[in-house]
Amino acid sequence: MEDVFSVAELTQQIKGLLGGAFGRIAVRGQISNLRRQSSGHAYFSLKDEDAQLVCAMWRSSAGRLRFRPENGQEVVAEGRIDVYPPHGKYQMIVDRMAPLGVGELHLRLEALKKQLAAEGLFEPERKQRLPLVPRRVAVITSPTSAALRDFLRIAQRRSPGAWITVFPVRVQGDEAPGEIAQALDQLSAVGEFDVVVATRGGGSIEDLWAFNEEVVARAIAACPVPIVSAVGHETDVTVADFVADARAATPSEAAELVFPETAELAARLAENNVRLDRAVSERLARARERLDALANSHALGQPLDRLRRVAQDLDEWERRATDALGRKVETARDRLGRTAAHLEAVSPVAVLARGYSITRRADARTPLVDAAAAPPGTRIVTRLNSGDLVSEVIADTPDAAPLRTGDSE
Repeated sequence: MEDVFSVAELTQQIKGLLGGAFGRIAVRGQISNLRRQSSGHAYFSLKDEDAQLVCAMWRSSAGRLRFRPENGQEVVAEGRIDVYPPHGKYQMIVDRMAPLGVGELHLRLEALKKQLAAEGLFEPERKQRLPLVPRRVAVITSPTSAALRDFLRIAQRRSPGAWITVFPVRVQGDEAPGEIAQALDQLSAVGEFDVVVATRGGGSIEDLWAFNEEVVARAIAACPVPIVSAVGHETDVTVADFVADARAATPSEAAELVFPETAELAARLAENNVRLDRAVSERLARARERLDALANSHALGQPLDRLRRVAQDLDEWERRATDALGRKVETARDRLGRTAAHLEAVSPVAVLARGYSITRRADARTPLVDAAAAPPGTRIVTRLNSGDLVSEVIADTPDAAPLRTGDSE
């Protein structure tokens, strides 16, 4: 053979042929084996079901990316085909890259988070504290969702007499963000709620996207009522979570956050009393130690009368502090008693004990509030304070006047 190539010469020939044959190209694939070097360069592979392509991205190009590449992410990479001579392998030198599908949503999400954070909407200083014992709670969610059922189940167990109003909205789809924002405006106008819970179950980023929209974030920020965001599962995080005053990982956790149990309130009060008593005792002990040190100080000499007066004043302060602590404990105990009495008064069990009853269809779980919902022939179950009655509707009186406070059911 007349022409004998060295390995380097052949490699250069192949490199020139590949570069000239393809020029600038775009390749779609899934990122795998991603390595980020301390130099700023990135090395990875693009793969599909049948093949993979080794890629390199230099620091200058990687620094211009508007997203953070991750393994498993679908992208479109642009660049040119090259050969790496030391290994004799062809590769793609990538100088531009963009995500596909969900990646575009991630870009929008990060851009909105950056904008709202710059405006201060995520700052802890602007967040409101949740009330200790809320009287009226608004829940923004789908009325048929499992999230609402979970929330109501926990709320009924922890605070049976709670007044909960559901603002029904779509929590998914193009119309959901507008409905959620409108519900927040409506409850703000009513002005009778102590806390708001915005919730829905888990799903993909597309399913939860309504809670990543700017209109919802700004409606949450503008709401004068403290808001708990409970969107998705524990690992799901939305813009609403960052703007809301508190975040719950699940709808059930939101109910536990909003409705503390009476026993929990009592324990919290007792714990505060112990801490206060300990703080007063420790402060008095330190004061006595300083006083004893002064009394035994050689520098003071004889003026013990002044020390005795200080000791007497200290005893008087201790007596006043003890009396004040006792009054504070008594006041807190009275407040807890009133709260417990209020909860007991509005409990459905207490209402049944006064002669009221709750009637539902035998084939349903929800109480009957309209006679038209139980036509003649319907089997109904009436719950009394002690036991249930099963009966059948003979006739109804749909034009009867609504019950007033004090009427029997």
